Amino acid sequence: MKNILLPTDFSKNSINAIHYALKLYDNELCTFYLLHVQKASEYITDDLMTAKVGTSVHDGIVNKPQEELEKLAQKLKGIFNTDNFSFELIVDYDSFTASVQQVITAKEIDLIIMGTDGATNAKEKIFGSNTLQVLRNIDCPVLVIPENYKYQNINSIAFVMDDQVRLSKEKLTAFLGILKKNNPKINILNIKEEDSISLPVQNQKNKLDSILEGYEVAFHTLTNIPTAIAINSFVQIKNVDLTATFAKPTPFLERFLKGSELATISYKTTVPLLLMPQ
Repeated sequence: MKNILLPTDFSKNSINAIHYALKLYDNELCTFYLLHVQKASEYITDDLMTAKVGTSVHDGIVNKPQEELEKLAQKLKGIFNTDNFSFELIVDYDSFTASVQQVITAKEIDLIIMGTDGATNAKEKIFGSNTLQVLRNIDCPVLVIPENYKYQNINSIAFVMDDQVRLSKEKLTAFLGILKKNNPKINILNIKEEDSISLPVQNQKNKLDSILEGYEVAFHTLTNIPTAIAINSFVQIKNVDLTATFAKPTPFLERFLKGSELATISYKTTVPLLLMPQ
């Protein structure tokens, strides 16, 4: 049984990510936790304190989000008619990151699946603010689904090496789960600034050889190419269906996430991105 967290602000992008998640795990026993974090900042504190049950303020804060989640769950049950899925609905009023962390801890979440942006649709950024908060602060694998990306079989995966991460099967649990389900070709990508292969990179390559034994694996190296450009080009050339790497703020991830020029390039990534805790 997998426990998967699906944050939603009811935007088209978040609903698309939810559909991707259900198609990805269509033959597995899963509990999907639909989480909506309600923003009450537009209400004055006195209004919140004095609002009575049945008033418009109370309904807007408490009842409406719950009703929207119930409608969404019913719609999903109608589309994905399977006994393998169960849904739990959660409305929270904390900060987005705190709400996500609470659900991860309480429900023993295995994976978060969410869209790149919410309703704000900030295309000048790689990811929306909520997604970035999760990537930088939450110790749980996150699968980020690009806007308008529709599920397709995962036949080719790009695993981007980060030589500052000590690999283990435990750290790759979410990645290995996707491999087991799809049996894709795995393209290991090493992006570096020098021609020589460092000892950490060689050690990581040897570890991957061991962990991925039985799968079709190919190693590739790109030198002196900006990280975002290297990844986007590699994804297109190799017809990659999913990219995977590690999510903690190592220099590699920061090169991928930061900088106005790179951010614009990175946002154009067209396949799902699996980011795993270091």
